[in-house]
Amino acid sequence: MAALRANDFARAAEGLRDLAAELPAAAMPWEILARAEEALGNRAAAAAALDSRLLLDKRDIGALLLKARLFEQEGDSRAASGFFQAALNQEAATGGCPPALGALLDHGRRFIALSSTRFTQHLFDRVGPPPTPRIAMALDLLAGRKEVFLQQPSVFYFPGLAQRQFFDPGEFPWLEPMLALVPQMRAELDAVEAGEGAFDPYVSRDPSRPAPANPLLDDPSWGVFWFWRAGERVAANAARCPATMQALEDAPMPRMPGRSPIAHWSRLLPGTHIAPHHGMLNTRLICHIPIRTASACTLRVGNEVREWIDGVPLVFDDSIEHEARNDGDESRTVLLFEIWRPDITEEERAALAEIFAAIGDFAE
Repeated sequence: MAALRANDFARAAEGLRDLAAELPAAAMPWEILARAEEALGNRAAAAAALDSRLLLDKRDIGALLLKARLFEQEGDSRAASGFFQAALNQEAATGGCPPALGALLDHGRRFIALSSTRFTQHLFDRVGPPPTPRIAMALDLLAGRKEVFLQQPSVFYFPGLAQRQFFDPGEFPWLEPMLALVPQMRAELDAVEAGEGAFDPYVSRDPSRPAPANPLLDDPSWGVFWFWRAGERVAANAARCPATMQALEDAPMPRMPGRSPIAHWSRLLPGTHIAPHHGMLNTRLICHIPIRTASACTLRVGNEVREWIDGVPLVFDDSIEHEARNDGDESRTVLLFEIWRPDITEEERAALAEIFAAIGDFAE
């Protein structure tokens, strides 16, 4: 140790090699030998010493950092990034980075960030423009630009369904006649809003259930005007909006007593944020028909963010984390309803209807 402090690396390495031949592996200060060998330019010997430490403790932060530095010196950025990342992960999980290696740990963070940027640039330069949205998503995930969001329904999970955030409206030809009725539906919305108390808070209390922990509880900022609720037609509202009810006849909505259909206008007032959440089921898709659009209003489903645009329906899987916000100055209203997922067969739909009916009529 005295030789090492005096920068007499040859004498330090010689003494430490002799020590390694005598001490049990667990008692040997392998990192110190590695530093002496590295100072002498003996990178292979330094790596061997660090490997001896990592055999004893594969998550030793000091050994991981020093091994990363060796690979960086050799120009192997992928290996260096792997060891730097392992050291950073361990530090985040348990701490314990030797104070003397704090600067090297910070260097590792910068090294990984720079390597990631270079890798992303290389990847996109080599591949060129992605030919399809799925290839684009795969590249963004590989480059770390986006993260994976999966179906996580809060109540019922149906296995084997495609993990898709938004669906192409072109897959649903029945949307076209619905869109043709939007001007009439907008006129119906104007007439309803001209009355008092037409919209109710979307998140409301049910005396038979605990109140939800939702910041929009009983808040009219997120408003609802029901047409179908829990499988029941809301007759008074339906009578006021015949064009909207006609439009809904074209949609393949599930029909399950006590549960479906559900259909309503969903209104977001300026400044409203619906926090990230998951829907109850992954057996359905949610459709939005824009009735009144507004600027600075967005819907995020997983990695994808969309705005509501006149004439452009949004069809998405609400069992994937999603949120909505109105950061503009005007209200935004859509016709919201659920449909069966197209990849669920008729036989499965019938069985699911029985399952949901059994859930609904169970009483302890």
